[in-house]
Amino acid sequence: MSTPVPEVLVAAYETPPEQAALKHQWIHQASWRELVERRGLRVFERGEGIYIYDVHGRRYIDAIAGLLVVNIGHGRAEIAEVAAEQLRKLAYVSAASYTSVPAAELAARIAELTPGDLERVFFCSGGSEAVETAIKIAKQVQLLRGFPKRYKIIARRGGYHGATYGAMSLTSNRAELEPPFGPFMPGVFHIPTVDHYRNDFGLNGPEGDLMAARYLEQEIKFQGPETVAAFIGEPISTAAGCHVPSPEYWHEVRRICDRYGVLLIMDEVINGWGRTGKLFAAEHFGVTPDIMTMAKGLSSGYAPIAAAVARPSVYGEFQQQERRLAHLLTFGGHAVACAIALKNIEIMLRERLVENAAAMGDYLLAGMKRLVETHPSAGDARGKGLMCALDLVKDKDTKERWLKDSPFSIRLGELLHERGVLVRILGDLLLAPPLVITREQVDELLNIVDDSLTQVEHEFAMR
Repeated sequence: MSTPVPEVLVAAYETPPEQAALKHQWIHQASWRELVERRGLRVFERGEGIYIYDVHGRRYIDAIAGLLVVNIGHGRAEIAEVAAEQLRKLAYVSAASYTSVPAAELAARIAELTPGDLERVFFCSGGSEAVETAIKIAKQVQLLRGFPKRYKIIARRGGYHGATYGAMSLTSNRAELEPPFGPFMPGVFHIPTVDHYRNDFGLNGPEGDLMAARYLEQEIKFQGPETVAAFIGEPISTAAGCHVPSPEYWHEVRRICDRYGVLLIMDEVINGWGRTGKLFAAEHFGVTPDIMTMAKGLSSGYAPIAAAVARPSVYGEFQQQERRLAHLLTFGGHAVACAIALKNIEIMLRERLVENAAAMGDYLLAGMKRLVETHPSAGDARGKGLMCALDLVKDKDTKERWLKDSPFSIRLGELLHERGVLVRILGDLLLAPPLVITREQVDELLNIVDDSLTQVEHEFAMR
């Protein structure tokens, strides 16, 4: 049994909200002891634009937009007004057989804005639920098409698809997740992903991408095409390091899926709604998936909402055979969340935030590439739009990386937090601020990263 943390350490936190959180709240993915002993807990009370303020009034640049969520920025009064108005009208109606005005309007708006002929929207509460929904849709569609053995899902190494059981089974971090949670959902298999810095095949650019795509065909043939329901991948994976595939990669994946009757699921939970400089990352590659998942930027975090969106060729199977999807989520299509999402989309388009993400993303990435030139710990910079990664390495020649729990990564995170920048370091430093960021604010962020890297490199004798 572990030794309890002394109450005096909890009491050292200055405000009642901090003390209440430490005593009663289960913080996601955080060690309670480390939060206490390192004084790592931060309780925030307000936000404005790219900044959030803690209970002590300290200001931080939200350099990860909550968790790649708050695309339109913090503190939008318009959103609060819409939420209050909808709450007064109607807060909830069961999604089992009914819907609401904002849910119907949002479904139509999503159908209008998504690429290709994606048009049928199943609402959920969060990204993991959207992925679970997409898996269920894919498996049941294959059954309706007369393929009862098509239950397998192929995903990619390095990918992240959520934390619920099915979504977690698709996520590739098995060494960490399987000991406490295994065995995972059966019928899940992983193939190599795109990596332009540490390519598995020793190939550069499109050639390496195409080799990764062709592994999909090999895996389908190995498993037996009659057993594979779907392939899922993020258009640009943050968890795998923000490597941007060439268009040839996704065109080859689409061709392979079509050839073998495998459904293509594009997971845009993180990528979607402007993050990559297009409304949806699939637009960079000119490929339409059979099912698209979305969440996060759909409401910019102002309410929990997500969706799985399908093409007519998918939903049509349910129409023709008069079958229902054996799936229900209590809070799917919540009226208030849908009203908020509609206003969020309106703000995003009115203020041209997608275009700003593209322009500021180019400016941010150019600055990060300059850091690669001047810092021994910065091995590579890459990304698309306001979703950029700085690869942290021990040695540029060997490309040996600093892992997320290494002393170097932990210390860099501490320095950035001390200087007023909130980040997440998972083997690379991810910078993904709200889409409202300006050039001056990008410069402010880059200067703090530059200074923090310099200090930690001195501390670890890298200079």
